[in-house]
Amino acid sequence: MFKFITGKPLWVNLLVAFVLLMLALLIFLGSLALITKHGKTLKIPSVTGMPFADAKKTLEAEGFDVQIQDSVYNDTVPPLQVIRQFPDADNLVKINRMVYLTINRSVAPYIQMPNLISMTFRNANIIMRQYGLLLEDTIFKPDFAKNSVLDQLYHGQSIKPGTQIQQGSKVTLVLGNGIGGFEFPVPDFVGNSYRDVRRQLDSARLILGALVVDNDVTDTANAFVYQQNPPRFDIEEKKWNHIRQGQTVDLWLSVKPPVKKIDSTELVVPQ
Repeated sequence: MFKFITGKPLWVNLLVAFVLLMLALLIFLGSLALITKHGKTLKIPSVTGMPFADAKKTLEAEGFDVQIQDSVYNDTVPPLQVIRQFPDADNLVKINRMVYLTINRSVAPYIQMPNLISMTFRNANIIMRQYGLLLEDTIFKPDFAKNSVLDQLYHGQSIKPGTQIQQGSKVTLVLGNGIGGFEFPVPDFVGNSYRDVRRQLDSARLILGALVVDNDVTDTANAFVYQQNPPRFDIEEKKWNHIRQGQTVDLWLSVKPPVKKIDSTELVVPQ
């Protein structure tokens, strides 16, 4: 063989080497396309909603590799069910392409109980959804802060913020009903200006109900209260009326202050 090669001119040997090299390159490129299955694609089937075992079997039967990319928890979805897939269903990809799956956890993870106390019911509901907690019930108790969270209960007991609790757990919220827990005598607003009475209402945490203004009143702030409901004194029962924080008081306004007939419990409308 060596004598055959050396017995030929150099240009012939170079030509033969070039032909052999090109032939080897063509064989390699042809086999590469065969090995990689160039140009062959498959449509990815939809496995979302399937149990993971069934999804894996379906994908592998079609020539895809399968890998769990992530796991989340959703209490409305069966454990180990496929929630998402990537690439999405019906995409055309090469054979042996990896398909990544997100599945639902079989056991709910533990989280730290958030602090919902003093939040409004609406905000507390939003935070609970973000943490994956469920609202079991609401209990109303006397408190001036209407619909404000007074306590958070788990299995009927108060649960402190930061306590470990599973996602999907049910929590009961104790809310204020907007009415104070204790009674006190109705303040005497009659004879005071409306401006002063508003400050008194805010201080006593009472709510202004109906406001009846005489036709000749042009300056409400400096008008005078000549009647209120509930009145300070119950003449028939001969006792002081009582009220709770968060309850309403109706007021009647006039340009002139009322004139007292006998005492602070019997007043007449100014003429």
